[in-house]
Amino acid sequence: MLVAFSVSPMAGDETGGVGEAVAAAIRVVRESGLPHETTSMFTTIEGEWDEVMAVVKRACEAVARSSPRTSLVLKADIRPGFTNQLHAKVQRVDSLLTDQSEQPWQPT
Repeated sequence: MLVAFSVSPMAGDETGGVGEAVAAAIRVVRESGLPHETTSMFTTIEGEWDEVMAVVKRACEAVARSSPRTSLVLKADIRPGFTNQLHAKVQRVDSLLTDQSEQPWQPT
């Protein structure tokens, strides 16, 4: 499964920043050894249900150490029998875009 999640404290530092708490959460993900990717808004992690959810829980706990209230946004792609989808999904879309760019555009 793929899980895209964002976790942050509900209150930031004196400037409103949440970077230190978010870094603590991402450190948990990186130390998990599971395939992952971090973007400006989400971290996506791939693995089996129990192992992925355990990492998300530990990431939330890491953030909770800096704030009494934590926000979690989570989206999951549960597709039994498929692995290595973290990059394969993007490659499939990119190949479709490449194929379409070679053809003249036609209005729908």
